[in-house]
Formats: sequence, structure tokens, C-alpha cells
Amino acid sequence: MFCLIGLYAQVASLMQVSEKKLVGRVTHYFQKIGVAVVELTDELRVGDVISIEGTTTNFQQVVESMQIEHKNIEVAKPGDTIGLKVKERVREKDLVFKLSRP
Repeated sequence: MFCLIGLYAQVASLMQVSEKKLVGRVTHYFQKIGVAVVELTDELRVGDVISIEGTTTNFQQVVESMQIEHKNIEVAKPGDTIGLKVKERVREKDLVFKLSRP
């Protein structure tokens, strides 16, 4: 029961979005490990809420894990190419948006 309440709270918070800002683009996806390679155009932090959108892709998630050169990072800067753990399949050229709450 506790897990369902936590999941409900997370979903409810994702639905209260007032702004989305483009922060990067998917350049590759490793299906076996569920990791997207993303070229960033803006800063991204662990804990940020993101939306990944494309022709057949459309989901939101919290950034839980990012890496550069197999090392965990908390903050990635514009121009960085990162490995981003994703909860669903993504495709090359999908866009990554950072969502902000009101």
C-alpha cells in the first residue's frame, strides 16, 4: 500500500507542470540496459523531472541516474553527452524537455 501511495504522489506531481524547456536530444539507445545517450543543450540535474517526446515516444520521469564516461554525475552541463537511465524505450532524435512545476 505504501508503494502505491508514493507512486500516486509522484504521478500527481508530474501532472502539475507549468513549463517545459528543451534540454537535449537522444542520439542512441541501449535497449538491454535501458540507457539513452543524450546530447545536452542546457543543464540537467539528478532529481529533475523530464519529458521525452518523439514520433512514437511520450513519457515523463524523474532523472534518477546520469553518467559521463561510466562515472555517476549529479549535474550535466550544456554540450555534455550523457548516459541517462530511462524507464521506457526511446529513439534517436527524441527530444528531452525539463519540466518545471508552478
